[in-house]
Amino acid sequence: MLVLGIGNILLQDEGIGIHLLKFMEKYFPVFPDVTYLDGGTLSFTLAGEIESHDHLLVLDAVELNARPGTLCCYEDEAMDHFLCTAKRSAHEVGLLDLMDIARLSGHLPKHRALIGIQYQKFDWGETLTRSVRNNLPLAGRLAANLLLKWEVEEHPPCQPRTAPKLEIAR
Repeated sequence: MLVLGIGNILLQDEGIGIHLLKFMEKYFPVFPDVTYLDGGTLSFTLAGEIESHDHLLVLDAVELNARPGTLCCYEDEAMDHFLCTAKRSAHEVGLLDLMDIARLSGHLPKHRALIGIQYQKFDWGETLTRSVRNNLPLAGRLAANLLLKWEVEEHPPCQPRTAPKLEIAR
């Protein structure tokens, strides 16, 4: 599972994804099979990393036309739809571009999700605005719950196992 934080921490709320990624690394470091990756402002070099995982969780600032700090979680086709209809990234390469590369190469992650927080402003500064900062723990718990759901789906507890047939040599 890949957790990909996106953003520029020098532009206040533009860095939401990176701040949330650091929160996840600090408070939820023990998820098995999870790679935390700072995607910065994105580049084509991330395509291979995305394609090599069956699960992708993206953390980013989003435009929801809602109050700053509002959370969203889009999974699978809902994420695809949001990316196709949302405002394009200001970065040279957008998340939609990376997802299209994975789709065209036949390596789109089977499970994918975007957890976003409505930003307040992109301006010079290394701290998040108050409304965004206050919802970072809730967004982190939402992300952790999604990772846990994926983990349980991959390794169901209490799943009956069939014992191998034993043969007695004579």
